[in-house]
Amino acid sequence: MSTKSERKEAEKYVAQNRKARHDYTIDETFEAGLVLTGSEVKSLREQGASLLDAYANFERGELWLRNSHIPEYKNASYNNHEARRSRKLLLHKAELNKLVAKVEERGMTIVPLGLYFSERGHAKVEIGVARGKKNYDRRQDIAERDTRREIDRALKHRQR
Repeated sequence: MSTKSERKEAEKYVAQNRKARHDYTIDETFEAGLVLTGSEVKSLREQGASLLDAYANFERGELWLRNSHIPEYKNASYNNHEARRSRKLLLHKAELNKLVAKVEERGMTIVPLGLYFSERGHAKVEIGVARGKKNYDRRQDIAERDTRREIDRALKHRQR
């Protein structure tokens, strides 16, 4: 049986929010289901989505994905969906309670990290509980990435 991380690598992302990992420090991640209409699913299967400005928040005890862009499906006729409508996220009650407690902490927010289809064909969103990074944190991350890259280059040349 494969582990959860191995399954995630095997699944192909429809959309990723790379900017979120740059702008935020991700403390914990969750996998949430997504309530979609038929035209939205077909549009996602054509690899059309954006999570760039998306965020998640609570409204009346439910978690909603806001400002995510799923373009209209060109073959859907009059029954098409709005591209930037709010979409409900599906989580277990215990996970929702955990998220509420985390978000009530100062400076924490819920950010979508990726959108993909599971092995069973269900649309899933990977969300993360995040804290905003300061400029010095970003500079430190860039410096660490550069040193890691230089070390890898040196090891690669040494192996030759």
